[in-house]
Amino acid sequence: MSGRPVRTVFLGSGGFAVPVLAVVAERPDLELAAVVTAPPRPVGRRQAITPTPVGAWAAERGLPIMSPSRLRDEASVAALRELAPGLLVLADYGQIVPKSVLDLPRHGALNLHPSLLPRHRGAAPIQATILAGDEQAGVTLMVMDAGLDSGPIVAQRAEPLTGRESAPELERRLAQLAARLLDEALRPWLDGRLAARPQSTDGVTMTRPLRRDDGRLDPHRPVSELERQVRALQPWPGTFVETPAGRLAVRAAQLSDDAASDRGELVGLVGLSGGRLGLATTDGVLELLEVQPPGGRPMTGAELLRGRPGLLTVG
Repeated sequence: MSGRPVRTVFLGSGGFAVPVLAVVAERPDLELAAVVTAPPRPVGRRQAITPTPVGAWAAERGLPIMSPSRLRDEASVAALRELAPGLLVLADYGQIVPKSVLDLPRHGALNLHPSLLPRHRGAAPIQATILAGDEQAGVTLMVMDAGLDSGPIVAQRAEPLTGRESAPELERRLAQLAARLLDEALRPWLDGRLAARPQSTDGVTMTRPLRRDDGRLDPHRPVSELERQVRALQPWPGTFVETPAGRLAVRAAQLSDDAASDRGELVGLVGLSGGRLGLATTDGVLELLEVQPPGGRPMTGAELLRGRPGLLTVG
């Protein structure tokens, strides 16, 4: 390393971004001028005002923090311009970064995106990876442009999947992978020894922000899709089954060996051997391992069935 550290602004909010921020904060060739994160917001039943994971991490270490409600506001852009950054690093920020900000640093704006771009651009790449049944996930280090995750690729790393990952587990793994990727690529990028390449226009897929109704488990769909849905949509928006007693949250599930063929085309909640609870679909059975009834506590499917045998919709 030679010369002065590069003045750097980090933008991030969610847990995926914390290991990446740790790399930026600890590198001697970077001078962390500010951490930009979403404002604290009410969380939980008590609506306690809570900082983002990035904000909490930065505050514990006494790092300078900015929390603009809208990054594109003139005051926010002016504050960033005043910092005179030579580099922006972004991960899991949650806001569109305007071109006026992207154009500030001479070394560009680098974004860590948790997918193998151009696959799964957009707001929910980790969930989309699981939902699609992909055999591998990954992280892309890219140069941000005015498009949505469409900028040139600096580096990528792939991660094989077991087919059992939940979204929180995969996020933790990809966050560590993103941190290592940035640490390896940053010096060559700053020295001009690493060139970005345009993204391919083939294989582009887009994801959108998740909605609560995305968690509805439809038994008319293939059981393998429902199993992936349960893993992909934890903790938000979660998955659920509609029952006569209300919406039953499904917190964990697995494919069951119990056959659905003897039930014909009937779909719905069923009792399984050993007192377990299942959801019969048109092509199989999903065992509901952990559930939460309306207004109740989390429990196993077997516990729920013992207490509410009338819940079954398929005899």
